[in-house]
Amino acid sequence: MTVYVVTVPGTFLGEFPASARTELVRALRPADPRTTDFGAAEDLDILTRYPDSPAFSLRLEVEAHDKASAEAKARELVAAALRSAGIPEEEAPLGQPVITGIDAE
Repeated sequence: MTVYVVTVPGTFLGEFPASARTELVRALRPADPRTTDFGAAEDLDILTRYPDSPAFSLRLEVEAHDKASAEAKARELVAAALRSAGIPEEEAPLGQPVITGIDAE
């Protein structure tokens, strides 16, 4: 298995309650890229919100056999975390996940 850091972009179409950030981070904490060598070195955050924009990105670490599996797993984890934060799928459509780091020890 290979460890991938995957960035999943999206757009908040509705309100983003302050409590949602805490819940998203809690839901994704086990997949936090800060726990990887390259995540700690680059000081990555799980959730990035862009000023004056509804766009966001979530970065997380996943273990997978290949890039396609890593992207799919990351997308599933993000979708589940958004649901647990009370954000319906239609209010936060996700873009194409992107591999932003690979640790193939």
